Amino acid sequence: MTMKKAVIANNRFGLGASPGELAPVAKRPAAWLLDQLQGPHRLPPEIKRLRDSASVLVEVQDLRRSQRKMQRSGAEIDPVEKYGRIVRGHYVQQSAARYATAISTDTPFHERLVHFWSNHFAISADKQPLPAIAGLFEHEAIRPNVTGKFADLLIAAEQHPAMILYLDNQRSIGPNSKLALRANRRQNRQEFGLNENLAREILELHTLGVDGGYSQQDVTTFAKVITGWSIGGANERGRFADGEPGKFEFREIIHEPGRQTLLGNKYAAAGVEQGETVLRDLAVHPSTARFLATKLARHFVTDDPPDALIRKLTEAHLGSGGDLSVVYEALISADEAWEHTHGKYKSPHDFVISTLRAFNHVPDRPQFIVAALDLLGQTPYRPGSPEGWPDTALQWGGADALYKRIEWSNT
Repeated sequence: MTMKKAVIANNRFGLGASPGELAPVAKRPAAWLLDQLQGPHRLPPEIKRLRDSASVLVEVQDLRRSQRKMQRSGAEIDPVEKYGRIVRGHYVQQSAARYATAISTDTPFHERLVHFWSNHFAISADKQPLPAIAGLFEHEAIRPNVTGKFADLLIAAEQHPAMILYLDNQRSIGPNSKLALRANRRQNRQEFGLNENLAREILELHTLGVDGGYSQQDVTTFAKVITGWSIGGANERGRFADGEPGKFEFREIIHEPGRQTLLGNKYAAAGVEQGETVLRDLAVHPSTARFLATKLARHFVTDDPPDALIRKLTEAHLGSGGDLSVVYEALISADEAWEHTHGKYKSPHDFVISTLRAFNHVPDRPQFIVAALDLLGQTPYRPGSPEGWPDTALQWGGADALYKRIEWSNT
């Protein structure tokens, strides 16, 4: 029985066993998982070596300016090729750091939580300049917050430059903001308006869930609340203006002023704090608690999780004020989580990591894992939409997908 629990701990909660790992875990499988929730969590060396997103965005913008200059001068060097090569280099380096950490870590449950929340707050590197900073979003916004309060994780994710750029919130302008009113007075024909992308995804995908009880009016109101959530140096058209780009910045000139009512609650005009207060309330909303509980149970236990398990996790979330460590403890202590009849079909991501952990092998070539996951249909940081990668066997268990796994295993 203890060895069965060790296998469950390593595969259901972790990333697959490394050589010699099962025997010690078998002595105390639940405690082994709980120990991984205790801080402080040291930054893995592979990730320490990465640059920060602000400096990378500065480099990207410099490259874009260089492109324009060379194109105007008729230079023979292809600026687009240079830009793509450098951005691709950042993408591969960040992906390699992610998977080297996952393969070699001695805290695989903690690392799996990082990956889970990164997919929950999904961005996709299909859109420029996100390939250059997609991995940095995970390391800067997600990793430091996976064992703390959900509210802190939520705010960190929504205010990260990658999320702002992915959902175009730097383009969102309040209809009664200073900039819009100034343009109206001057009869400026430039089009200004709200962008509801970030507000909608926060409500639908990050907190309440699609059936969480919000209305279209709530989406529109929330979009007004978070106008001005931008990036240092980004102007109202989404291009970088003067100043250093790369860090979250509240731009009052495009913020919709005034008191707002959202989900029946009134929020006083308070600039950036108005939106942060909304996020803190959403983080402990009953619909959010149940939505997150269902996703966690589905990810870690089974595609169709039992209601009893979902209730336990929901109650842990609400009872702790959204303390994620308390929710994880409830998951680990739940009998349902250890039933051997439950099972999960591994996604390509999990399959590749667990295979390489079994051989204790970190590939020498950074491109190796990117190419492998591309072949298997789960290219790193490219889920293709804010919904993230699917988490059930239905999406990963087809005959063609199985053939590709066999093909990769034989390389």
